[in-house]
Amino acid sequence: MQRKAYVTGTAALLAALLAGCTGGAQDDGANPDDANPGGAGTATVAAQPGKYRTLPEPCGAVGHDALDSLLPGIQQITDPAQRDQAYQGEAALTYDTDRKVGCHWKVESAGATDHLSVDFERVVSYDNTVSDDDQAQKLYLEKQTAADLPAPSGSSSPPTSPTPTSSATGSPGGAASSPASDPSSKSSASADPSGSPSGSSAPSGSAGAAPGAPPGELQPRTLADLGDEAYLDDQLDTSGSTAEQRTVTVVFRTSNVVVTLQYEEQPTATGTVPDSKEMQDRALNLASQLADTLGG
Repeated sequence: MQRKAYVTGTAALLAALLAGCTGGAQDDGANPDDANPGGAGTATVAAQPGKYRTLPEPCGAVGHDALDSLLPGIQQITDPAQRDQAYQGEAALTYDTDRKVGCHWKVESAGATDHLSVDFERVVSYDNTVSDDDQAQKLYLEKQTAADLPAPSGSSSPPTSPTPTSSATGSPGGAASSPASDPSSKSSASADPSGSPSGSSAPSGSAGAAPGAPPGELQPRTLADLGDEAYLDDQLDTSGSTAEQRTVTVVFRTSNVVVTLQYEEQPTATGTVPDSKEMQDRALNLASQLADTLGG
C-alpha cells in the first residue's frame, strides 16, 4: 500500500509540471500576437534630414579679393610671409569639423584695425519628429531674437519678413526687409551715412538720432534675398575713450546650416566713425559669396 501511494504522488507531480510547461508555451505564443497590432499603430515616419552633411573649410571659404576689401591693411603688409599668414586667418577651435567650424582675421592698417570672423554651424536634429531644417530654424530665430532688431518705422505696410513659421521661408530675388519704399542697402545711392535718405527725417548726429547711427535703410533689419532667411545688425560702440568701433553682423540660414559673419572696424583717430554703408556693403557681398559656397 505504501508503494502504491508513492507512485500515485509521483504521477501527479509530473502531470502538474507538464501542465505548467504547456501553459508557458501558450503564453509565449500569445505575446507576439498581442504586440503586433500595437507596434504597427505606433510606427512613425522620420522627419526629413537636412540638405548638408559636411561644412566648407572656413579659412579657405573667404577669397583674397574679399579679404582685400574687408581688411584694407592686408595689402599694406610689406613682408610676403606675414601677408600670406594674414590671408590664411586663424581657424576656430572645434571638435567636429562636420558640425561647427569658423575662422578669424585681424589686420591693422594706418587708419584702422579690422576684424572679420566667419562661422558655419550644421544643425542635426536628434528628434525623429523634428527635421534638421526646423531645428536649424529654431537656432536662427534664437539668434535673431537675441539681436533685438528694431521694428521697421515709417511704413504703411507690415515688414516683408516677420518671424518665420517654417523652414521654407526663403524667397530669392527679394529685397532687404526695411521700411516701405526704401531700396536695398546694396543699391543705396548714398555712401555717406550722415545723409538724409528716404525714411530718415534728419541727418545722423542731429536731434532724434544717435551720432553715427545708420540712416533709415541701413538700420538693423531682416533680409529677404539671402539664404532661406537672414538678418543684418549694425552696432556702434561709443562706450570707450578711443575711437568708436562699429560691428556689422550678418546671420543667414540655408537649409540646416546657419552662417554667422561678424565684421568690426575701429579707426585709429579719435572721433572717427566707421562708414555704416561701406561696411554693410562689404559684409553683404561676402555673405552672398558664402551662400554660393554652400551651394544654397
